[in-house]
Amino acid sequence: MSADVSSRSPRGSAPRADSALAVEDRLYSALAIVRVVVTINMVGLNAYRRDNFSHPDVALAIVLGLVAWTAAAIWLYRDRARRTSAVLVVDLAIVLAAMAATPWVKSEHFNATIPGFWVMGALLAWAIHWHWRGGLVAAALISASDLLPRAEIDQSNYGNVFLILIGGPIVGFMCESLQRMARERDAAERTAAAADERTRLARAVHDGVLQVLAMTQRRGTAAGGEWADLGRLAGEQERSLRSLIRQQDTVPTASGPGAQVDLAGALEAMATAHPVRVEVATPGAAVPVDRHVAQETVAAVKACLDNVLTHVGPDASAWVLAQSAAAAITISVRDDGPGIEAGRLEEAAAQGRLGVSSSIRGRIEELGGTAVMQSGTWGTEWELTVPLA
Repeated sequence: MSADVSSRSPRGSAPRADSALAVEDRLYSALAIVRVVVTINMVGLNAYRRDNFSHPDVALAIVLGLVAWTAAAIWLYRDRARRTSAVLVVDLAIVLAAMAATPWVKSEHFNATIPGFWVMGALLAWAIHWHWRGGLVAAALISASDLLPRAEIDQSNYGNVFLILIGGPIVGFMCESLQRMARERDAAERTAAAADERTRLARAVHDGVLQVLAMTQRRGTAAGGEWADLGRLAGEQERSLRSLIRQQDTVPTASGPGAQVDLAGALEAMATAHPVRVEVATPGAAVPVDRHVAQETVAAVKACLDNVLTHVGPDASAWVLAQSAAAAITISVRDDGPGIEAGRLEEAAAQGRLGVSSSIRGRIEELGGTAVMQSGTWGTEWELTVPLA
């Protein structure tokens, strides 16, 4: 077990965050009040039962010793540096010693032990420090010390031991749960702060560097010659930088079913690797969707670009525009090809060629969305609408 509560957590668990230690500090502060109350109760009951002692002077010394230890324990547990495993062991040992002395100080037919409910101080301290395991160990030792010296066990003795045996682990479990909640809250706050900072930096980059690169690309392409090469390089860097921002802002996920990913980042990554020259415009923030939805949507957009490559050629240009709303994301995929003749898709479907229907419309409709195609001499445009809810 740990030697210092300020630096380590129970064996087998990760180091505790400051908030978890703060919760522990408050629990020990509450325990100090409990110690005072049960000590007053212990003094009063032993004074009331003073005629039951065979050795009253020894009983008085034990009671005064327990009062002195209460004051010392409150002082020791107040500071993390003093709150060591040795202190907890001594705390419980004093409880067990006082209980073990009871049959001699009173008689072998005693009814109540000298400490009585005073044992709660050590029991709860173990539960706070070592959680349910500590509460169970302390409760078992206290119960054994109470029952073993007795000549007979009545219903009252059984009830007290039963409450101790279930109370110690339950209190320990609750203390552990409170500390875990504090750590989870800290982790959530750190994640939120990191996300806010990434968003702020992404906006700064978007408003500055990305706009300059986009402007350089447009003007370089319009100027032609060597300036066109500069524009092309600027466009590549813009896409790379935008992809990097997306990777930093991707929603953290697990790999199992129901995990979420950033759809906008996935679209940019796919478009960057596609042979067709693709210009991508996505929302300024991440678009978290179910992993399956992201995979199918990206596959549908890729199918649109594959059609551009097949029917227009590698020199074609394409544009992907993603617009996110509260209920759905709409993705427009447009090219500068000659367009698709009227009735061509219906004719292909009648001949059993279902490439467009299955790879684009089929995927989107299975997600509960729609896929609408428009074509003319200006080119072809697909509008894919995918629900986010």
